[in-house]
Amino acid sequence: MRILLTNDDGINAPGLKVLERIARTLSKDVFVVAPEAEQSGASHSLTLTEPLRIRRVSARRFAVRGTPTDCVMMAFHTIIKGRRPDLVLSGVNRGSNLGEDVTYSGTIAAAMESILLKVPAIALSQGFTHGQPVKWGTAEAHGPDVIGRLLAAGWPEDVLLNINFPDVPAEGVTGVRVARQGRRDLSDLVIDPRVDARGVPYYWIGFRRQVGRPAEETDLAAVQAGAISVTPLQLDLTHDATLSRLKDALA
Repeated sequence: MRILLTNDDGINAPGLKVLERIARTLSKDVFVVAPEAEQSGASHSLTLTEPLRIRRVSARRFAVRGTPTDCVMMAFHTIIKGRRPDLVLSGVNRGSNLGEDVTYSGTIAAAMESILLKVPAIALSQGFTHGQPVKWGTAEAHGPDVIGRLLAAGWPEDVLLNINFPDVPAEGVTGVRVARQGRRDLSDLVIDPRVDARGVPYYWIGFRRQVGRPAEETDLAAVQAGAISVTPLQLDLTHDATLSRLKDALA
């Protein structure tokens, strides 16, 4: 099995090193194509107004000065010669990608691009608490088994899998739950205005996440309970019930 690894945290991210070790338990045929710099929050964006540059780090490791989506495109169409990858793994992201996070996440977007290329893809993220070390060992300990079981089960070609590891030690994981995408009930947008040394204003955008009471059987509830969440995501965003109702209304 040929595996392509990518992420949105950049070529030097510790989570990517964890993902490499996970991938090598599954196959020896592994390529890494990741952004030159962090691209968190890039979602499914493409670089269209400036050139893409590729830096060869080693024989099978490449850095692209672009987005996670750029990386997958360049890997499939330019960097990897001969046989295409059989699987794309994106991550391991520093921080969860739960609920509405999936709409912003470059980690998820890289997996989306793989699905568009008709190659199975899994996004992986490790939860953490600000001010505390990231428990990378949890993803590394449980990742190979969870991925192996998912590959054995299989899933449709127009679906990507979103795995989130909880912010607990590896031995504290309470299980694996297949859960639907949830939605946070507590999240504050923060726009922090500042002024640079020349008196020009600039801004930082971020979110203050608070522990809410997520609905049962969601990815948020699973991770809050110390479990690994697995959520199948589809690219078709059509809302079928509204589609049917509007057809009748506009007939």
